[in-house]
Amino acid sequence: MAQVHVIALGGSLLRPEEEESREMWFEQLKQMLIHLEGLGCRVGIVVGGGAPAREGIDIARNHVSDERRLDEIGIAATRINATIIQQVLSQIGIDVAPEIPHSTEKGAELLQEHAVVCMGGTLPGHTTDAVAVGLAAEAGASGCIIATNVSYVYDSDPRENPDAIHFESLTMSELGDICGVGEPLAAGASAVVDPVAVQRAMDDSLGLAIVDGRDIERLENAILGQRFKGTLVTP
Repeated sequence: MAQVHVIALGGSLLRPEEEESREMWFEQLKQMLIHLEGLGCRVGIVVGGGAPAREGIDIARNHVSDERRLDEIGIAATRINATIIQQVLSQIGIDVAPEIPHSTEKGAELLQEHAVVCMGGTLPGHTTDAVAVGLAAEAGASGCIIATNVSYVYDSDPRENPDAIHFESLTMSELGDICGVGEPLAAGASAVVDPVAVQRAMDDSLGLAIVDGRDIERLENAILGQRFKGTLVTP
């Protein structure tokens, strides 16, 4: 049976203001997925909304008061980003599912048929971290990789606190103490790991690995269970 890996790919990794770095990142991402397909792996990629989601929500916020409706805007942005990744991989001949599933159940079903499945958000109140953890549970993966734009989980925001302490390993309970557990984030808000995702990982006894997704080598090492620079979270 093929080994299944699920990645929550932060939308910030596709930011257009980092165009030169992004092009190199795309080339490395493609090579990694070619390698994983060659190893017989199945890979689910759940892509975040990033700047387009936040901008869309900001535009609508003065006119739309319902957080669930605002979340629908963010979900639409995640699906655009997922389609970008899907088409890039399809262009180079990777066996990527031809549709963007709107549920983790459908994503898991497609992972039985294709080497790679790309998807975005599913329901209001669930970030793509939570979707990725849900997909990992549905598809029979042992854990989920959270690929973001920070190197570790910290005890506070390192962008605001230069003395923030990073962690190379945590238990899921310790991660919950830092990020929270079970409470949905506001539309457009972000945390190093979504509290709903932490709760789902606890419920399904899944491990997490948090890595800086801008460094594809770190990402691949985490996927393959090798030593990596980042935070390993055990159930």
